[in-house]
Amino acid sequence: MAGPKGSKYYNIFLKFKVWLENTKGESILGNGKFELIDGIDQLGSLKAAADKLGISYRKAWGMIRDAEEKLGFCLTEKHRGGQHGGNSVLTPEGKELIEAYKELLLEFDDAIYQITKKFFNKVNK
Repeated sequence: MAGPKGSKYYNIFLKFKVWLENTKGESILGNGKFELIDGIDQLGSLKAAADKLGISYRKAWGMIRDAEEKLGFCLTEKHRGGQHGGNSVLTPEGKELIEAYKELLLEFDDAIYQITKKFFNKVNK
């Protein structure tokens, strides 16, 4: 909430999105791809990450391939199924990118909180 109960700003919130794009303006990494890549890291499987997000394996695979093409490097290493099933893990570059992106989001959250607080303090006077 951006104001005290009963104020005109009580039900107003500031929302924001952060994403990476290339020089052509094409999105590389945003909320959806970030959640998918983070899910692969946490769950060890593209299928499990796709299921968690409620998207098809085919769509998830396309999202990863699209990001990798635009970045110019692989984010994941895929190991086909076998006796014990397949898995996916992040490459060192993929792990580095996702960890840096998590840190970036935390810093944005903190900065936006401070900026928003200052803004709503001004308008609530």
